[in-house]
Order: sequence, then C-alpha cells, then structure tokens
Amino acid sequence: MRKAGVEYERPEIREFARQASIQEGECYAHRGTAPYVSHPVKPRIQETCEFAHKMGFKRLGIAFCTGLHREALALTKILESQGFEVVSVACKVGRTPKETIGVKDEEKIRIGGFESMCSPIAQALILNEQKTDFNILVGLCVGHDSLFLKYAEAYSTVLVVKDRVLGHNPVAALYTAESYYARVKRRGF
Repeated sequence: MRKAGVEYERPEIREFARQASIQEGECYAHRGTAPYVSHPVKPRIQETCEFAHKMGFKRLGIAFCTGLHREALALTKILESQGFEVVSVACKVGRTPKETIGVKDEEKIRIGGFESMCSPIAQALILNEQKTDFNILVGLCVGHDSLFLKYAEAYSTVLVVKDRVLGHNPVAALYTAESYYARVKRRGF
C-alpha cells in the first residue's frame, strides 16, 4: 500500500521497523541451514528486552492489571536486571468508582460493593508524564488495552493478554475451536 510505504520512508519509523525485522530474524536458530526448518529459540520476554536495547530505550513503562501484580513484579525484576529503569502503574490507579462512568451496581463484578474502575487512560497519561521510551502491557482487559494504546505516547507492546479462563493464553480457544471449545463458534457462546 502506497500510504504505508510513505510512512516507512520516515527515518524514525524506518529504523523502528528495521530493528523489529532484525529482532524477528534473531529469534530463530540455524537460519543459514538448508533446507531450513523453523527453530524458534527466544521467549517473548527475551525478545522484548533485546528489542528495547536495540532501540536504545532506557526507561520502560509497565501498565498492568492488579490481578497480575506478581507477574508485573517478576517482569520489573527481569527488566531491571537487564539494565532498564522501570516505571509501572496499576490499572486501578486513582480508585475511581465505576459509577463515575455510568456502571450500575448490577453490572459490577461484586454487586453491592465498592469497585474501582480500571483507568487505562490514567495509566497512559502517567507513563507519558514519566517520559517512558517503551511501554509493556501486562494483562489489561479487552477494551482497556485499546484505550491505553490510544492514549500512550510511547511505542507499546503487549507481553500478557488477559484471559481469565485459559490462564492468559487466549490462543488456546483457537487451537481447540474444532474440538473441546467448539462452542466459541456459536453466536452468544
């Protein structure tokens, strides 16, 4: 597409795309062997760290779901051990009542009690204020992740997607859509 080609001509976009493509290639072993057989060797966390180093990123942001705070802490330790400065912000930042955005009591998870809304816009604005070079999403809800990506100024990647039923592995539903989880193909499940 011509419009995309024009964007890739921009030096900062071109370099970002170039480094991403180099990173992609480096995630496979024995690339010079013929016939080539795909041999992936790097988990996404390693790939994320390597890419951030390639891009010269120093300050990384983590936008995480409070339900995955242990995972966010483990990620923080890994990133810091790789020499990055880390700024993290939880989804419930601000403890804003869900009623503020029009959520009714019967629409809450715990009917009859206080619930903070997730605030991905606040997460993005905080990381923007902290001047992060690159952001990593850890388990933000569907829709909340979209709002974060819309408002974040820095490039962002997703390390963990939320799937409460499948252990944060939503692709399992795709793998089993013809067998155990065939109900996903019925409207309304």
